[in-house]
Amino acid sequence: MTLIGGPTVLIEYIGIRLLTDPTFDPPGEYKGAHSAVVHRKTSGPAIAVEQIGELDAVLLSHDHHFDNLDNAGRALLPSVGVTYTTHSGAERLGVNALGFTPFETRTLHGKNGKQLFVTATPARHGPVGVDVGDVVGFALGVKEPGDLIYFTGDTLWFEGTAEVSRRFSPKVVVLFTGAAEPRGRFHMTMGSEDALEAAAAFPEATLLSVHNEGWGHLKEDQDQLADVFVKFNVADRLTRFEKGIPLSF
Repeated sequence: MTLIGGPTVLIEYIGIRLLTDPTFDPPGEYKGAHSAVVHRKTSGPAIAVEQIGELDAVLLSHDHHFDNLDNAGRALLPSVGVTYTTHSGAERLGVNALGFTPFETRTLHGKNGKQLFVTATPARHGPVGVDVGDVVGFALGVKEPGDLIYFTGDTLWFEGTAEVSRRFSPKVVVLFTGAAEPRGRFHMTMGSEDALEAAAAFPEATLLSVHNEGWGHLKEDQDQLADVFVKFNVADRLTRFEKGIPLSF
């Protein structure tokens, strides 16, 4: 697994190559086609989009926020085998996009003949009463659904993410953190409190944290999150994830 920046992670497993939420644009101010919010990007990707290579699939938590799918990421999608996303996102994107209902499982057949189970997981992108459109997470499985990796997508910890922990036993959990505050003093993505909930809910999993740098509306970086884990005596649960440096599991 290689963190490219923001929510964008390259996954390579048994020859199958996947990418989460493609974002490759340079720093600047951006507004997505389906959102009124202007996002300020403060740092670019560790790997250029031209260096990514062939992909079997993209796991897209949602298409309507620019910090999860930017111009370069959108241009990449037609060259990918399939893009898994929300039903509303698939309608907007068309072409090779497939929409998921939470806990629906599909089988991804890689170009090398190998396969993975891809299961959509629930996500709530903000407090109750804040409607920012559909969002989804993903669980990958090898022998059975959800036994490999769980990507939360942009979400808070809530009853839906807790249900994921009851259904699946992933080896790695990738938390979309950053305590995002794009519209006011409330979080749209996980902060340290949510990450601690996840640590308790997935006691056997390795935890990684992404989407906590590179954008102006992100209020808690990886160092701050790690400090909280130290203070709660669970520092060993969180593995540091540096941009551009592959982690092997």
